[in-house]
Amino acid sequence: MSLADPVLLAAGLLVAAILAWAAIAAARRRAAALAAAGVAAKSPGPHRLSGVWFTIAGIAVLAIAVAGPAASVPVSHASGTVILAMDVSGSMAAADVSPSRLAAAKKAALSFIDAQPDSVDIGVVAFQQGGLEAALPTADHATAEAAVRRLTAGGGTSLGDAVLASLSAITRRTVTIGPDGSAPDLGYWPSATIVLFSDGQDESGATAAGADAGTDTAASVAEKAGVHIDTVGVGTTAGTTVDVDGYHLFTALDPAALTAISQATGGTYHPASDASELDGIASSINLRLTITNQPLPLAGAFIALALALLAAGAVLTVTRTGRVV
Repeated sequence: MSLADPVLLAAGLLVAAILAWAAIAAARRRAAALAAAGVAAKSPGPHRLSGVWFTIAGIAVLAIAVAGPAASVPVSHASGTVILAMDVSGSMAAADVSPSRLAAAKKAALSFIDAQPDSVDIGVVAFQQGGLEAALPTADHATAEAAVRRLTAGGGTSLGDAVLASLSAITRRTVTIGPDGSAPDLGYWPSATIVLFSDGQDESGATAAGADAGTDTAASVAEKAGVHIDTVGVGTTAGTTVDVDGYHLFTALDPAALTAISQATGGTYHPASDASELDGIASSINLRLTITNQPLPLAGAFIALALALLAAGAVLTVTRTGRVV
């Protein structure tokens, strides 16, 4: 238990001690006066002074209350950092999910943001080739919502670069794979989660260092850093055609690629073949709970106890002496 103002406690206990000394001294003087008068004085005993002691105890407890006592209690809540990695490649313009894959993914992402508590920092990464950071993680969820709303489809997709861009947003440093394929040491970020919205269509990407960012290598970097990746498959396995730069390209959901990423990091793959399934993604993704110690004010409890003691002291004093004071 901690105290906001120990000085008030010391002052209150000093007053209680002085009152206790005065009660004992008064009892002794009364006994001495009766003895001098030749009257056999009965020992006042604890029962006779019980009202006084209850009152003094009430004052002592009240001193604790005014000192601002608080206990530190563990509280679990969802917290940490979430990066929404949004696939904005040309294939996300496909309409096999109404009105389009990207529009449905944006709706689900906005629903996810709205469902998160203020203790969760949310960032947005829109990825094509190379990954594009749209909004750093922040407790201001309106910033993340604005970043999601302004996303448009176009370009190619590198799932590996998407993961690296998301890790860069989490760690606030550029995360790349070395020319020799070496992976960086990011430390440990167990309270961070990446939620990747994509159709799983992957194209080889390149990092700033010029090396290919393989999906398996990027997922391994996230796993070593303790970052879970939950993937959301947007689209249908039956697929459809989409116009990209004047070409008609066939595109279909690749759940195997997205499942491999999530499993490699201890996350979960969430299939969403239509808009109605995407609406439930916010409730199906489990953020990790963290335990923090928060102060629990105890002044109210001590005040209630002090009032009870003071009331008991007053009642006992009145019933035994017939006087209020």
